[in-house]
Amino acid sequence: MPVVSTPSTNVLIRPGRVEDVETIHAAILRLGAHIGATEEITSTADDLRTYGFGEKPAFSTLIAEVGGEFAGLCLYFSIFSTWMGRPGVYVQDLYVEDRFRGRRIGERLLRRVARECRRQGGVYLRLSVDTDNETAKAFYERLGIAWSSYEQVQKIVGDAFFAFADAPDDEEPR
Repeated sequence: MPVVSTPSTNVLIRPGRVEDVETIHAAILRLGAHIGATEEITSTADDLRTYGFGEKPAFSTLIAEVGGEFAGLCLYFSIFSTWMGRPGVYVQDLYVEDRFRGRRIGERLLRRVARECRRQGGVYLRLSVDTDNETAKAFYERLGIAWSSYEQVQKIVGDAFFAFADAPDDEEPR
């Protein structure tokens, strides 16, 4: 019986390579545009090259391709839970090109990351969702990646971060 290629079977998922940096950065820019946050993206392709493919990579990527064309991206890194005493994985960016949506590419990218994490002793996957991205929330819920009602993401960035990092530690009174 001949193998019939369906939209979901002709997807190649592979690790990102340094020569993919421009494509990865372009996908991140399109993701930012999709959620209306383009102005918040200050990274450059050179930043991704340095911190993702340099001497001490801060993240990993998976690239999905359909027929040799870029179809999607998952950018992730290792994390650790002191409460569970085990490693996990944090998905920073998940993006699928509009024309390839509906082929379960995002799900396949996430499952591949989860399998890699599990092989390394990991027991959980975390990610954040833009508060206004109802489509993404529904997608993650459908996969069983639930909203955490007991946590809230906090952050400090830009000049406030630099001021905080550079401030002297107060010494305790003697």
